[in-house]
Amino acid sequence: DPYLLVDRAGRVVDEDNEPVAILLPDGQLAGPDNTPLGRVGDTNASPPDRVTAWLAVMPDGTVVFFDEDGDRHRGGVWRGCAGPQHRTCTLITHVISVRNYKPNRSGVGVGLGIGIGF
Repeated sequence: DPYLLVDRAGRVVDEDNEPVAILLPDGQLAGPDNTPLGRVGDTNASPPDRVTAWLAVMPDGTVVFFDEDGDRHRGGVWRGCAGPQHRTCTLITHVISVRNYKPNRSGVGVGLGIGIGF
């Protein structure tokens, strides 16, 4: 059964044809109501609050996730992603992953005072 569908314009919809995201020409990914969902390149992607990649789809289709420390974690393998469809595999991997993404909001924040963010 289909889980997500992608058209040639970079629009992603769910199995009920409801909008999930759109990939803009500059690589930015936007959700409904222009919610920022990160950035998607040909082979890697970053979540909305980071500028560095958090995942990559290797030429052989292997998905690699990068944690905050830069350590690599294998995330499965795509088949049939060589050539122009490589970016589509990266896009779908990112869309599925960003649905469960929780930004790291813990730690010390400095502003008008010092506090701990949650």
